[in-house]
Amino acid sequence: MVDGFIAGLPKAELHVHLEGTLEPEMLFMLAARNEIELPWSDLDELRAAYRFTGLEHFLPLLFKGASALRRSQDFYDLTHAYLTRAAADGVRRTEMSLGVQSFLDSGIPIGDQIDSALAAIADARRDLRIDGALMVTSQRHRSQAAALEVLDLIAPWSDQIIGIGLGAAERGNPPGKFAEYYETARARGYRTTIHAGEDGPADYVREALDVCRPNRIDHGVAAATDPALMTRLRDEGIPLTVCPLSNVALQVVPSMAEHPLRMLHEAGVVVTVNSDDPPYFGGYINDNYEAIHEHLGLDQATLAELARASFRASFDDPARIAEHLAAIDEYVAQSEK
Repeated sequence: MVDGFIAGLPKAELHVHLEGTLEPEMLFMLAARNEIELPWSDLDELRAAYRFTGLEHFLPLLFKGASALRRSQDFYDLTHAYLTRAAADGVRRTEMSLGVQSFLDSGIPIGDQIDSALAAIADARRDLRIDGALMVTSQRHRSQAAALEVLDLIAPWSDQIIGIGLGAAERGNPPGKFAEYYETARARGYRTTIHAGEDGPADYVREALDVCRPNRIDHGVAAATDPALMTRLRDEGIPLTVCPLSNVALQVVPSMAEHPLRMLHEAGVVVTVNSDDPPYFGGYINDNYEAIHEHLGLDQATLAELARASFRASFDDPARIAEHLAAIDEYVAQSEK
């Protein structure tokens, strides 16, 4: 009963990495198309590698898979495939991140990456009635100077890129390392997010708020260990884009039953549900909703609250947010009949 409710529930996805949506079948197809040699002999061997001890184990595999993307068509195909899957899950709005630096390292021009993703977004908006928006992330294991270079590179698309973020290895790369990056991004009119409190401590969430002043915190689950920080997040209305299946797969939390999402929500923190890198972590957005229903005991009313939060936390136009919220209200009312 609840699974059916989740399937049709209008929702937004705010934390998903495009390069992390690369399904194993597409990875092998792109590698063949681009004559890239992979370290896995077949799909079974690749899927067997999707057992992680932590973020430091996952990231090299993610980057290796992403190396199969080499031409404009690859970025279009990847983006359109994710949007097709998300639309089937009832996603009405998605704000997708693209980590351009990995592909720049491979000699892929920034325009090939961005123009292709934007073309797929436009086609999906027309054909699938899903509203996509593109964000660009920099990688925190690199320097702030490299992140500032990204801001300069994406300037020609500044009116089409909705925001910037910061991802990759958190530990040892505190938010304060990128203070100027965030100040510059805000000055240029971008909305901002930052990975904090995933494999890093609660203090990284606090430092991100103090120094980087983001509109959203990606992950942020470490805040559950700090009551004062949870109160601050609640009072300042800073949303967390939580990725439950990812957190379990990367051993950020011991099990889904011990995930702090329910605690954060009940403390009044704005919590949204997202998939992060779905093929790697065992599920897309509906799989994440189903997991928190099953293991955290969240009922339909609470799931609908989380879906509403996803639209309110989005960087969408207020009028469209209101339309999505009305659609949820209508859906809930129909489901109760």
